[in-house]
Amino acid sequence: FSTLKYNVVAAQMSRGKSERTIAMALGSVCNTLARFAMDVCLYNSQNFGFVKFPDELTTGSSIMPHKKNPDVFELLRGKCNKIQALQTEMTFITNNLPSGYHRDFQLLKETMITSIEEVKDILDIFNYAIAQTQVQTIDLNDPKYLYLFTVDNINTLVEQGMSFREAYQKIGAEVQNGTYKPDTSKQHTHLGSMGNLGLDEIKAKFPG
Repeated sequence: FSTLKYNVVAAQMSRGKSERTIAMALGSVCNTLARFAMDVCLYNSQNFGFVKFPDELTTGSSIMPHKKNPDVFELLRGKCNKIQALQTEMTFITNNLPSGYHRDFQLLKETMITSIEEVKDILDIFNYAIAQTQVQTIDLNDPKYLYLFTVDNINTLVEQGMSFREAYQKIGAEVQNGTYKPDTSKQHTHLGSMGNLGLDEIKAKFPG
């Protein structure tokens, strides 16, 4: 608002563009949150069991008494996916209008305002729910994690002088013929690895 728009046609044609820009930003946030919610639902499932949540964040099954459904994250996922469609909705409302003002533009306001308020609620619920996450301990000696270490085996062979191509083929053949044995001796210390997540560096990016 620091100056005037001297070209009145340009001013008129700007209607809807700000809304689409905001919708794109909301959609970008919700894309990340929807995928996060999906990971939570997946890793909470019986076949993974990486995380659990207290009863107040889950619901029981209508038929299976042992089941706890991560409904909060399923609904967050659905709401985030819905908001990602907002930009497309606004584009369809405005994309074939001639220059000038049209009452079609008023249809942008309701969904825009509602979506902004909904994203605020989504962020609040996410912050609350994530704080309640109960991370579970897993046994890496479980046979289902056997092949988690194939890259470590390859790296060991490379460090011993074998080419990566040959090491890759050797470990692949061992997996195929059932002779593969995981190398669990490595201690990962490089920044960003499981042994050095760099949490302090990440926190430093978000002061306060």
